[in-house]
Amino acid sequence: MTSKPKKLQTSGEPNRGRTVKIKGKRFVGSPIRKAKSGDRDQTVSVGHPIRKAKSAEQNNQIPHNSHSKPHISLPSPAIKNAEDSDLIYGRHPVLSALESQRELNRIWVTSRLRYDPRFHNLLLQAKEHGTVIDEVEPKRLDQITEGANHQGIAAQIAPYSYLELTDLIAKAKSVTNDPVIVVAEGIVDPHNLGAIIRTAEAIGAQGLVIPQRRAVGITSTVVKVAAGALENFAVARVINLSRALEELKEAGFWIYGTAATGSEPIHTVRFSGPIVLVIGSEGEGLSLLTQRACDVLVSIPLQGKTPSLNASVAAGMALYEVYRQRSLNTLYLNKLQKPL
Repeated sequence: MTSKPKKLQTSGEPNRGRTVKIKGKRFVGSPIRKAKSGDRDQTVSVGHPIRKAKSAEQNNQIPHNSHSKPHISLPSPAIKNAEDSDLIYGRHPVLSALESQRELNRIWVTSRLRYDPRFHNLLLQAKEHGTVIDEVEPKRLDQITEGANHQGIAAQIAPYSYLELTDLIAKAKSVTNDPVIVVAEGIVDPHNLGAIIRTAEAIGAQGLVIPQRRAVGITSTVVKVAAGALENFAVARVINLSRALEELKEAGFWIYGTAATGSEPIHTVRFSGPIVLVIGSEGEGLSLLTQRACDVLVSIPLQGKTPSLNASVAAGMALYEVYRQRSLNTLYLNKLQKPL
């Protein structure tokens, strides 16, 4: 009959982490600890057979045996913050960054594309300004871009330089007497923000305003989706969106907010003078505070069963209506000015 293992006696230095073998069985010794029971302190000597811990709370010891490697609990990898992303890739985004002389820290390029006439001189100029040029194999670019469609080139960009709102207003007014500025409230999807920027720049808007909190900033994904539009398009980032809208009003802008419950169908509104077009967040739309700050709430009439539009699609449709009205007015004025 097998006798029970003897109780471990510990004294002096605590034997934390020691493994003691008694009659073919191994025990983990833990330091003697005090445990209170009612009004009386008891000295408890802890010893138990080594076993796989079910959870961190049940057992913090690491099991060992001759047949398996020690199991070490590693912290879960942190989710990569989109704000810290600084990589752009693809021929058009990198080419636009090079042409606008945007600050680039490093460029990875295949030998075939490096000597392409479209890139060769621009890469030499970037190198003269301190950009590191690495000629790499396509497999290396696959690793850097995590398998994305890099088209043979990628670049590490410096953080985006936002404009102050006052500077954005002044710049917009220096271009035209009737500027258009887009305000995007709470857009969290970088693909949506990039699409809004691309459409706004293509239609002829003069800039974009985004909030600093609870919204995506100008990340590499935004740059990629914008497809070069950011090199010719100013963006201001503000702490308080309501104050920014008030500042735009004081500068002579008329504020139009897009909302499904807007009282004015967009095609019935006459867009004239300096205007601001406010686009709401995905799913929630404009906040009540922002709606109150708008002069007019406009809606896009829908005929199907889908209750709402994607934020970037709604922005595109609203911007095109502004462009359509202004182009018609321009054509009408040109006809009046022609001699009979």
